[in-house]
Amino acid sequence: MQLLVNNQRCDVAATWHDESLLWVLREALALVGCKYGCGQGQCGACTVLIDGEPQRACLLPARGAEGRSITTIEGLAPAGALHPVQQAWVDEAVPQCGYCQSGQIMATVALLRRQLVPDAAAIDAALAGHLCRCGTQQRVRRAVERAAAAMDPGGRS
Repeated sequence: MQLLVNNQRCDVAATWHDESLLWVLREALALVGCKYGCGQGQCGACTVLIDGEPQRACLLPARGAEGRSITTIEGLAPAGALHPVQQAWVDEAVPQCGYCQSGQIMATVALLRRQLVPDAAAIDAALAGHLCRCGTQQRVRRAVERAAAAMDPGGRS
């Protein structure tokens, strides 16, 4: 099986075909940006983009991602640069423990591709189900707004 991950074709050994996409990304492909949180799709730590839409990698069988474009946090920006959403996270000092951050960032990237200037309700809807125990929700909102302001009208990817 081959998966298209961060615009690169990756061969996946047969022993991984029945595993979740999360474990294939983390263990078979060494892309550890998406995290294992609850394993039930409830916390959002494992969020990746599948064909541009946020998906919980812990719930998606690897076979279900075949033939689709998978983007992980490692694939958001070219080497040596940060995606505008990542930069906004840094500028607003969002990360505390950092465990939930990649999932929140991926959900925000998808939101800003759909709606460059989201209102508070759109931000809340996009980040619903992304659990953060550190209490940085207000900084997350500011980071989303900062990223939206920094992105060009075409919605940099």
